[in-house]
Amino acid sequence: MSYSRLSSQDHLPLYNRGDISWNSSESVTELGTASLIAASQDGTDLAYYKVSSKHHIPSSCNRWANLLLHVPKSVVVAGLLTIFAATYLLSLQAGNLVYIHEHLSIMGVELLVSVISLTVVTVMLYASRMRSNTRRGTLLVIMCIAAALYWYDHGERFEHHGFYNLLVFLAIFIPLNMAIALFYVLWCKIDNFIVYFSISLAIGGIAASASLVHYRRVFDQGTLGAFQYTPGECQWTGRNIPFIDLLPAGTQNFWAGSMYCRPESQKIKASVDGDGVLRVTCESEDKDVFVDILPETRQWPLKDKDMWNVFNHLVLKRIVRLPYGSSRPFVLNETTQAVVVRCGSSSTIVTRVSPSLAKLPVYVPPSDSDTRSSGSSASAPASARFNISEVPKVQLERPNVIYLMLDAVSHRQFYRRLPKSAQVLKTLHRPGSHRLFELYRYHSVGFSSDNNTKAAYIGEITPSHPNPLPIWAHYRDRGYVTARVETGCDDWSEVYLGGKYKSKEYSVGNRSLDYELSSPFCLPEYYPNVGNAFGNFKGPYSLTARCLYGRYVHDWAFDYLSQLRTELREHRIKQLAHQKDARPYMISATFLEGHEGTGEVLRTVDDSLAAFLASMRDSGELNDTVLIIGADHGLHMGLNFAFLQNGRIEHKNPFFAMLVPEWLHEFSEKYQTEHGSEKVSPFAANEQRLVTPFETHHTFRVLADWPEFEADSWKRSLFSAQKAGKTCEEAGIGASFCMCEIPAIP
Repeated sequence: MSYSRLSSQDHLPLYNRGDISWNSSESVTELGTASLIAASQDGTDLAYYKVSSKHHIPSSCNRWANLLLHVPKSVVVAGLLTIFAATYLLSLQAGNLVYIHEHLSIMGVELLVSVISLTVVTVMLYASRMRSNTRRGTLLVIMCIAAALYWYDHGERFEHHGFYNLLVFLAIFIPLNMAIALFYVLWCKIDNFIVYFSISLAIGGIAASASLVHYRRVFDQGTLGAFQYTPGECQWTGRNIPFIDLLPAGTQNFWAGSMYCRPESQKIKASVDGDGVLRVTCESEDKDVFVDILPETRQWPLKDKDMWNVFNHLVLKRIVRLPYGSSRPFVLNETTQAVVVRCGSSSTIVTRVSPSLAKLPVYVPPSDSDTRSSGSSASAPASARFNISEVPKVQLERPNVIYLMLDAVSHRQFYRRLPKSAQVLKTLHRPGSHRLFELYRYHSVGFSSDNNTKAAYIGEITPSHPNPLPIWAHYRDRGYVTARVETGCDDWSEVYLGGKYKSKEYSVGNRSLDYELSSPFCLPEYYPNVGNAFGNFKGPYSLTARCLYGRYVHDWAFDYLSQLRTELREHRIKQLAHQKDARPYMISATFLEGHEGTGEVLRTVDDSLAAFLASMRDSGELNDTVLIIGADHGLHMGLNFAFLQNGRIEHKNPFFAMLVPEWLHEFSEKYQTEHGSEKVSPFAANEQRLVTPFETHHTFRVLADWPEFEADSWKRSLFSAQKAGKTCEEAGIGASFCMCEIPAIP
């Protein structure tokens, strides 16, 4: 760029000492963008500042312009730091779950203002003239404020959530300042950088817009179908723009370290045979081998399963460590479900299904809590019951039921983070053998697992009777073998219904389950036994890879689930071959990998879940098994949920998919045609209608009662077409929580 000397009337001298002076006419003060012209007069360096006429400021504004220009930088910095500290403090407002939910948007804005304020101060530190002592002093003040804020609140619970605020703050502040710093360096180093930047920004904006259009369309997609914008049915409210999909996988927690588990240094081979004999082979024969017998927790009373620093400590206290000697058989007790084999510094877990099904007696429920005589089909009048045996050519054998609960996984998040599982899920749909359907308007009924799981497991949010029993108790009372895997070192009944039991000495597990696996997930290598067990970097809610002895925590759970499926199914096939009463099974398991703020840990489950689904497909068990993969709610933390409408929609739209054998599908279609108010396919209809965990509960109830069920429960289940155009109020969803509303007719 070249410059020519101008007349003195066109120039304002800019002296070397750094002071800017200008022509102080009464009508115009010449301030604004300009070009600098270097010149030399009589050996004295001068610079001239030519002002663009479009930036002339009227004289009436002179006073305010001069005042702003002469505000000391120290005052500006002090003001910004005050805003930074004040808004961050405001974002730390605490309360219970309801309070956090109602104030989350305000807290998010306060945190954003705090980030912007500190960012402006940071830019001033490295991009403006400032004395070195002032700069050092400012940095020291920032560090002192940050330390004080961290000391004031670094908790990881709703009552004190400072550490979560800090993570969100850093997740915005660090990338933002890195981008600004990069922009500043490139601007200083590259000629015409603004032009290149503008072009790049335009191209990037076009690419991002095209991607958002694609992801908005993908948001509605499922395995076999998609969300349909049907007139009269509710639609997701607000502008659903999935900005989160623009971030590559791993972006939100790349700083947390590898998402892989480090293998144990020693290879250990350990197994238990049918007689309960444990066999161990350690890679280093000179190492001492010990076996930790993990306690069987199924029969424990509620008071021993309190998740707040009781359950895990009792598990550790009741572990029995024994030396392993190869000279004589190491026989496990019949009630032992799991042991830890330790060889030097390495360890592994061995699980088994014990006692064997052949030795497991048929459960006889106590008369005072028998679910068959308390609101079930058995207690309903004959006119309200339907017996399948009256229908020709319908299978009377009761189906097996497997329920995998993926905590905090929305419909879109399932496809976003579990692509392999989604591909395998598609292959499970085999008309003639078994069919798959999804619920695209599946809506949660509460903020967290509390209300949603209670709706699914007991059919009501507020228990109407003392000593409520979860749905698996209904199955056990009807002759099913029931098993449950809890990967969070907790007991669902104690956590969510603990206050509804007459005595803490009561054992819900002993009343409702034949098998339970919890103790391996209470070990301190995964579940901290000191401090907060639900932190961000260790425990069942951590945003890092959740590992236990060189493997993902969920892999140990899938191992046990596979053992259950294999042994229970083999026994049932043998019983059927001998024309004996074959006991079906109901297995449920909870996986917590979706429950963390970044939404990235869920990716670690993909390979194992895909393999599990493929195994079920290839074994043929889906011909007589109902498989349900569902979530309680979508992600209720993190940047997407805190700042974007898309995150709030995903929170209310949990994933739900269900596979039913062909014979059950045919019967449901026929029953709907003959007894339903609409002559439609119940499965196709429900895919596009508003449904909730309440319908999931009645689905469980119908399956437990098979081959005789209560007609009213059937109508409220997913085997029957639910009401078209159902509103949130009709579905049992609070008005303030509803995210799917029927559009008003113009």
